[in-house]
Amino acid sequence: MLTANDLAGTIARCDPDSEITVILKSVKEAVAWFNKNKEPDLIFSDIQLGDGLSFEIFKAVPVSAPVIFCTAFDEYALNAFRANGIDYILKPFTKKTVSEALNRYNRLKQSLSRDSSVYGTVAELLEKRDVPQDVSILVYFKDKILPVQANDIALFFIDKDIATIVTFNQKIYSISKSLDELEKLVGNHFFRVNRKVLIHRKAIKDASQFFHRKLLVNLSIPFTPKEHITVSKLRVRDFLNWLSGSKP
Repeated sequence: MLTANDLAGTIARCDPDSEITVILKSVKEAVAWFNKNKEPDLIFSDIQLGDGLSFEIFKAVPVSAPVIFCTAFDEYALNAFRANGIDYILKPFTKKTVSEALNRYNRLKQSLSRDSSVYGTVAELLEKRDVPQDVSILVYFKDKILPVQANDIALFFIDKDIATIVTFNQKIYSISKSLDELEKLVGNHFFRVNRKVLIHRKAIKDASQFFHRKLLVNLSIPFTPKEHITVSKLRVRDFLNWLSGSKP
């Protein structure tokens, strides 16, 4: 409850006109409340509650209000965006991150009316937006769990069926996620050049013609992969549009 009360206080400081309707401690309590009360305009929700994940609430009751999720872990980001999420704040939250989330909500509220299926449209907007650069990937290194910020990662690649991270300062970690999962998590700063490689724009020095109408990608970091990094011919146009900052 301390975190919830701290968050309520921070919201009040960011927006003195806001009214905190209720603070709910568990999935069970939240489901019961939503079944009996009018929806609020906006929901701030921790992901890990006392009796489960808050996503269970939105599966149990039809909630259309937008949600700003707060959590200490980034691994739930995709699920958050699918559950009416309009923003995702990593703990420890600050007045700045809460204020930015409220500003996002206010911009959406102004640009889209609730009567025009605003919350269905929000999901569409989220599919197109960049993931915030403070999103981190959790890796296991020796006996520790380390957060590695997405913006510090040069590329992900598959080596012997294992996903591997290479950072810009040449650190290498293995991770138990698929490239499909990682591609959805890290956003538009990365591009899936082929089945085995997902690469950050800043990690690309240049690209040149290669066999069979493919492109050969040269890295801007001192890392030599076991195989050439190539863009499959079916992805060349999308890759060039992405590299130039244009939409595919």
